[in-house]
Amino acid sequence: MNRRTFLMLTLSATVLPIVPARAMEAIHVLKTSSCGCCNAWIIHLRKTGFMVTAKDAPMAVLNQEKLNAGLTPELSSCHTARVGGYVIEGHVPAEDIKRLLRERPDALGLTVPGMPEGSPGMETGDTEAYEVLLFSKGGTTSVYSRYS
Repeated sequence: MNRRTFLMLTLSATVLPIVPARAMEAIHVLKTSSCGCCNAWIIHLRKTGFMVTAKDAPMAVLNQEKLNAGLTPELSSCHTARVGGYVIEGHVPAEDIKRLLRERPDALGLTVPGMPEGSPGMETGDTEAYEVLLFSKGGTTSVYSRYS
């Protein structure tokens, strides 16, 4: 091995470990100012590596955003987010969002309808079983994951 090759290998071995991993995509959250569980969900996302921006909006604006995103009232929750071309509605766990961004299914996004106890941002000590749904145009859904 010549000196130049040795130096390049040595430099690569010392520099590459300090190059940060690819940053998570930014999630943009629209919520009302009075909803504390939305802020708790945002903290959950940040703890798992997501960059989050949040904007407070009046309920009428938030509801219009949900309609524009293809959400029916049955699929709705308290906050709506966008990431990587997808809609994230409600208390969807960060791991499901990461999976969605890896797999890139042909869908509008993920939703956890309602506000199930024990879901991220709704940790009150009680838990209930809930499903994360993949939803598509026209409101069709399929179970993406289950939690109990």
